[in-house]
Amino acid sequence: MSTASGAQPEESAPAHRYEVCERQERYRGPLFGVVTDQVRMPGGEVAARDYLRHIGAVGVVPLDDQGRVVLVRQYRHPVGVRLWELPAGLMDVGDEPLVAAAARELAEEADLTAGRWDTLVDLHTSPGCSDERIRIFLARDLGEVAATRRHERTHEEAELEVARVDLDRAVEMVLAGEITNAACVAGLLAAARARDAGWTGLRPVDVPLPGGDRV
Repeated sequence: MSTASGAQPEESAPAHRYEVCERQERYRGPLFGVVTDQVRMPGGEVAARDYLRHIGAVGVVPLDDQGRVVLVRQYRHPVGVRLWELPAGLMDVGDEPLVAAAARELAEEADLTAGRWDTLVDLHTSPGCSDERIRIFLARDLGEVAATRRHERTHEEAELEVARVDLDRAVEMVLAGEITNAACVAGLLAAARARDAGWTGLRPVDVPLPGGDRV
């Protein structure tokens, strides 16, 4: 259903609460777990749903003064290829604020700092099989991390490539299928849209994540 320009999609009250009757933990690791929930469906039937419970993540669209976005390219073992991505990482440091985690990842993966931060977009990366949420920030007024303070990259990150790409070219790469990482796709398209709108729709860095906490 289409809506008029500026109008919000209509939301109807949910007719059914999908109550979790039972939960079985199949696996628990430091970054995610695998569970099976028994969920009450409309009509009263109970059905099993398997999914990953994820600790969450942050990502950064670093945009320099020349309109170039800083991308990283690294090997991702589950898909077996090197992907163009945003500097990003897991929410694995206690109660660290989201923007602080984003700044940490920007420094560790791209050797950069930023003087201006805004919330760009939030997304569920794969809601059919995971509860992972990721917040993507826009970082501007970029600076370099001092050489003596740079993070030592190991494992896959030891071969990390860092490149600056014109934002419009990066969008072309998305549409050509050259960039397929979900967070990167969403972040680049959102950044291009925000730029074209004069940065008027950006949210503050401390706005709560949408959706609240799961049961």
